[in-house]
Amino acid sequence: MRLIIFSGVLIGLVGLAGCGVYGFTGASISPDVKTISIGTFYNNATLGPSNMSVLFTEAIKDYYQQNTSLTLVDENGDLQLEGYIADYTITPVSASASGNNRDADFSSNSRITVSVSCSYINTKDDEFDFDRKFSFFVDYDQNNTDLASEEQAFVEEIFDQIILDIFNDSVANW
Repeated sequence: MRLIIFSGVLIGLVGLAGCGVYGFTGASISPDVKTISIGTFYNNATLGPSNMSVLFTEAIKDYYQQNTSLTLVDENGDLQLEGYIADYTITPVSASASGNNRDADFSSNSRITVSVSCSYINTKDDEFDFDRKFSFFVDYDQNNTDLASEEQAFVEEIFDQIILDIFNDSVANW
């Protein structure tokens, strides 16, 4: 019985030792990378909530702090992220028929799309550097949704996906 327990513990320790630079979040960060600097992502979009810059910047900082062991520094980190919110659009997605010839047809579903331009610099290995635009969208039923009260939640959902995409492209190397 002791041999089985000892073998199980030994296999577990060997397995964990093999995870040197790999975490359960999927981040694959070199051991010599210790810091990250994330600049303010300014809002260059003509539409959208006025607080998008603060929302996105704080959300991406929080995500990296929660999912890596990197220390957040103001500038000149081993990894550097910066960019801006490039676009915010609301477009019709599907039409609904009014049901009679006297009334106009209208859009029943609309799509909010947000694009973020991001530059990533890895000062330890420039092979992973990129300058890329990330975009995501949320569809909503404009007949049953009050955009004024739901827009913040939609934007946060979009930002969550964009941040995940940036994270995966920068430190997860997927």
